[in-house]
Amino acid sequence: MPEEISLSGPDITEAEIAAVVDVLRTPQLSLGPRVAEFEAAFTRRLGVKHAIACNSGTSGLHLAWRAVGLQPGDEVITTPFSFIASSNSILFEGAVPVFVDIDPQTWQIDANRIEAAVTARTRALLPVDIFGAMPDMDAILSIARRRGLRVVEDSCEALGTTYNGKPAGTFGEVGVFGFYPNKQITTGEGGMVVTNDDRIAELVRSLRNQGRGTDGAWLSHVRLGYNYRLPDINCAIGIEQMRRLDQILARRSQVAGWYLERLRDEKRLQFQKLLPGVKLSWFVFVVRLTDDYTQQQRDRILERLRQRGIGCSNYFTPIHLQPFYRERFGYKPGAFPLTEALSARTIALPFHNRLTEQEVDRVVRALRELL
Repeated sequence: MPEEISLSGPDITEAEIAAVVDVLRTPQLSLGPRVAEFEAAFTRRLGVKHAIACNSGTSGLHLAWRAVGLQPGDEVITTPFSFIASSNSILFEGAVPVFVDIDPQTWQIDANRIEAAVTARTRALLPVDIFGAMPDMDAILSIARRRGLRVVEDSCEALGTTYNGKPAGTFGEVGVFGFYPNKQITTGEGGMVVTNDDRIAELVRSLRNQGRGTDGAWLSHVRLGYNYRLPDINCAIGIEQMRRLDQILARRSQVAGWYLERLRDEKRLQFQKLLPGVKLSWFVFVVRLTDDYTQQQRDRILERLRQRGIGCSNYFTPIHLQPFYRERFGYKPGAFPLTEALSARTIALPFHNRLTEQEVDRVVRALRELL
């Protein structure tokens, strides 16, 4: 059998390995200088005042909700087509995620459906930059201003994406990025909260560090906090990744281009549509089967791709149909039909910087045969 082609994989070089070794030779494995250096690289890249490193994108979203004052019983409007962490972060604060369906072309939250979901308990909007692309942020921000709502942007999949030249993650009061190994850059595990609001930044820094105050006293805790810190070891990897970010993004774009060149004429597949002005930073390469296919047929294709040594997955299972959400909120199939139709037909193909053109050819040949 041919060598397996993995679904994803980090782009790690000797520079990252050397940076980790350098940290290990110091006494500061956490709360050391690499944290501030990594954060500074982010502020420069995104043009924001503050970047606060934390141990995951999920933690970053939780910190954002604490910092903007989300309260139990508040409602946050968001998308059901996302990784579950986006909605879970709302539940952490006792608030309620309120879903609206997606645009079937862009696969993003449909901004035209948001206003109808606003109630007296709505406090915030959580747009998610699905697969590195972006929803209609102009419309979303307009609704937020008109209705007096907070906006937290989940950009965990979108580092490097821009919308009319403005970086993803910088549209709301707070933006959050994630660095799991399948992301554009990785720190192993990790996240980053970005904001231009001084008060929010101060709160996030305190909350991620056990609620310690700005005076830095180790045993002085001014508020309930968490251990959401990102160690210097991880930040050292992030620093090197940020130095190579343009190179990493260019390589991901090249791999995506190989797929698009070979699959563009495939009538049995559909691709995510980008809004005008969006310059995409590729996170994954996901295709959608046409409506002629059922979920069972999609699942058989996934199974047979894996039998051929080709890593693949479905992206995403609708959040509202996850067992926990069905049990807690009573959701049933049919609640958000556009999300469900998309989720039943998605195939994530192998996508990472180590992928060769010959491997892309192999994936495409197998996919066409199975279609």
